[in-house]
Amino acid sequence: MSGRRAEAALLGALLSEGVRWAEETGETGLPCPFPEEEALMARAAPGRRREFATARNCAHRALAALGVAAAPLLRGRRGAPAWPPDTVGSITHCAGYRGAAVAPAARFLALGIDAEPHAPLPAGVREAVAFGPEEARLRALTSRRPDIAWDRLLFSAKESVYKAWSGYGGAWLGFEDAEVSWQCGSEEAPSPGRPGAVDRPCPSPRARTERTEALGRFRARLLVDPPLPSAAAPSLFPRALPGRWLVREGLLLTVIAVPRPVPPPHRTAPKEHLR
Repeated sequence: MSGRRAEAALLGALLSEGVRWAEETGETGLPCPFPEEEALMARAAPGRRREFATARNCAHRALAALGVAAAPLLRGRRGAPAWPPDTVGSITHCAGYRGAAVAPAARFLALGIDAEPHAPLPAGVREAVAFGPEEARLRALTSRRPDIAWDRLLFSAKESVYKAWSGYGGAWLGFEDAEVSWQCGSEEAPSPGRPGAVDRPCPSPRARTERTEALGRFRARLLVDPPLPSAAAPSLFPRALPGRWLVREGLLLTVIAVPRPVPPPHRTAPKEHLR
């Protein structure tokens, strides 16, 4: 399947207005646009090089849609892409999927996107991801929608939180440092071709297939102090981060777009009445 034909169905269903994005589904053999990017993967295995190159191509397409001149996208802090000045962005990849999202820094503080295969987490990983009330929420959600891998969705949501946090300048964030809750309302299970939720019997986890579709929102609450962009500047990064999630075509995606606060309008003192 061509990622370009499928774009409107995945990242495009989740991201805010003003964010540009691109994605590829399936396996592709696109080369990196710049030799400097190829050099970053000189010692990597062929599969990893293809994954890296396709993700970089998605990033360049998204940047071009934003009007940013083409240039090598190298590594920044902790291996994440060093986005061009005045932009924020995020890249994700998993088996069969590569995606990137970018936005102007004048409108957004940070972006975080994550894609995962729609399957339960491996044994032992769930306990390292879910904390406090999250485990009870996972059980309740699984009872309601057993066809959705909620534990993997929680993992993905926290990955998106971390990417947004790291892009803003946060040094470290553990799974225990953010608490995720879920909104399961009218967006949870859209019917193809029309909006709104659909009440229908849900298959068991064993019956989960690529036909499972769901769309919703989540809220991540930071349990640590937000990062400071510099020692002299206050943090604009909020403690509560709204996000969106999607399950479709055997994949699940989560996104967080942190808007830049709009300063209040400047008020001047009322003019003295002229006599």
